[in-house]
Amino acid sequence: MTRGSITRHLLKYTVPMVLGNIMQLTYNAADSIIISKNLGQDALAAVSVSEPIMTVMVLGASGMGIGASVLMSRFYGAHDRERLRREFSTTLIFGLFFSLAVFLAGLLLAPRLLRWIKAPEESFQMALTYLRIIFVGFLFTFQYNILSSALRAIGDSRTSVWFLGISCGINICLDLLFVAALRMGVAGAGLATVIAEAVSVALCILWIERRVPDLSLRRGDIGVDRELLRETVKNGALTALQQAAQPVGKVLIQGTINLQGVVAIDAFNGACRIDDYARIPTQSLGSAIMTCTAQNRGAGETERVRKTLRRGLVIALCYYPIIFVIVQLLKEPAMRLLSPDGSAAIVEAGVAYLAVKAWFFIMPGLTNAIQGFFRGLGSMTVVLVSTIIQISVRTVCVIAWVPKMGIVGEAYACFAGWMCMLIFEFGVYFIRKKKGLIK
Repeated sequence: MTRGSITRHLLKYTVPMVLGNIMQLTYNAADSIIISKNLGQDALAAVSVSEPIMTVMVLGASGMGIGASVLMSRFYGAHDRERLRREFSTTLIFGLFFSLAVFLAGLLLAPRLLRWIKAPEESFQMALTYLRIIFVGFLFTFQYNILSSALRAIGDSRTSVWFLGISCGINICLDLLFVAALRMGVAGAGLATVIAEAVSVALCILWIERRVPDLSLRRGDIGVDRELLRETVKNGALTALQQAAQPVGKVLIQGTINLQGVVAIDAFNGACRIDDYARIPTQSLGSAIMTCTAQNRGAGETERVRKTLRRGLVIALCYYPIIFVIVQLLKEPAMRLLSPDGSAAIVEAGVAYLAVKAWFFIMPGLTNAIQGFFRGLGSMTVVLVSTIIQISVRTVCVIAWVPKMGIVGEAYACFAGWMCMLIFEFGVYFIRKKKGLIK
């Protein structure tokens, strides 16, 4: 990414990531459809209330991967292959021990976590079973995030997408077998996820070993570099906190939504799945901006660093009218598909939410672009603080507005949080630019 058209690089990087994230969300949607059609509303609610906890785990893992990826991108841009491999080895070994600790803690604390988010009693035992199985899968989730982040650090956003597609296909097939055919309940859905995640890790390891010499670890490369570990943990911890801040806030938000009843729970989580689809391209663009910025920073290409943000913002602005029209046209049939038996009350609540939320999709496009830029510069603290501002404002507004307005209040709360986030981020950007610190 240190030579040639920046716009072309960003699009070439973003498109495979969009496809991969769409496949992941398609699996999640298929999982919800299979559960709702075969096990009913209470089982779907059990999986839905577990989702914020699962998201904290996944985004915490991806945060560490992102933190390490910035360093690997910088080393790759500087053509320092030795430090690239040392960083890769250090992150893998650290991740193994960290994921094991989270797995053990999760098994013990799962009941308390579900009580904390006010899981409905009728769904509690099913949610507990599902969540404990998912904690087993975290051992593979963490490693997959590190492996795929390493591939993206060298500009390869396509390979992990192929493996993710295979994993999602296996997951859906196993869902149909375990849930629909063998009637294993939510435990079957959790087991299918764990098996699919293990397959994706195995495929990544084999590919890197055989096809990616820059990351293929020789015996002398395996070990922990203490200096790199400190930098990785510093960057990774800040990024993990930033990644986890959103779902931690969502846990509090989900608690407020849960108090509105099962209809509100299912409508909100169904609408959030559609919302996730809409925001995939801007999230992927943010990752592309991060990698391009970090590689050019490593190569000393200062002017290309600044141009990366400008090109990214233009792409985000062009995407907004497209997704706005799509969501407004498809919101009702999409909600019918994601609702148990096409429940009219759930569909109506979800459609009302999406009709408002679609107007605000320009905001995450802008925030993901500027956050990707700051990550690429290694300014993880700016990203963390801006995210805390956003989720804090959003959570306070949800608590105040949802009891009065229903789940539509959450859509307006998102806008309020995003607006405060943008004011902070661009304020920091222009101050640093004026002082000559954007390099």
